[in-house]
Amino acid sequence: MTASLLKQLETGLDKMGLVLPEHVPARLIEYLELLVKWNRAFNLTAVRDPSEMVSKHLLDSLAVLPYISDGRIADVGSGAGLPGIPLALARPETSFVLIDSNGKKTRFLNQAKMQMQLDNVEVVNQRVEDYQPELYFDAVIARAYADTRLILESTAHLHQPNTRILVMQGKLDKTIDKPGYVLNQAHTLNIYGLDAQRHLLEITKSEA
Repeated sequence: MTASLLKQLETGLDKMGLVLPEHVPARLIEYLELLVKWNRAFNLTAVRDPSEMVSKHLLDSLAVLPYISDGRIADVGSGAGLPGIPLALARPETSFVLIDSNGKKTRFLNQAKMQMQLDNVEVVNQRVEDYQPELYFDAVIARAYADTRLILESTAHLHQPNTRILVMQGKLDKTIDKPGYVLNQAHTLNIYGLDAQRHLLEITKSEA
């Protein structure tokens, strides 16, 4: 099973034009297999088939890699660590804070962090509205967390003027509906093996 999942992942990365360090694909499969194991008992994701997880979770998360810069990034409503853990594996020089209010999910995240020795990952078991970090973030990313307006409202205290807010979507919706913010770009994400619309909004604070 591991070999076939790895081949599927590597094919997807190649088709999507994503180049990762040599050891990272195997580490991504290690994370996926840990997720499959925990998912049997804790229902962390509705996707059960490991092969489906390669496209729906790993490749979907990694599709935003070209839009991730170095620095300090918050993954809001991280759930089972998506997209935070795949991105952290691909970008070990970047710091990721995975925020989720669900205790069983953050227990899994802590286990993954410990077992996989993810020194660039911090896990926060808190509602994002209640989380008060000492430092602002260079970017905030949200995948399947809430609509864009709610994401902006609930994470506003994490933003500095130059913070980029990255909102992952299915069907494209460019509506911001939040004064003080502007849509910079909208990207179409083509995910290998996934027959569904995927998009990414890049939002920043407006200068006005």
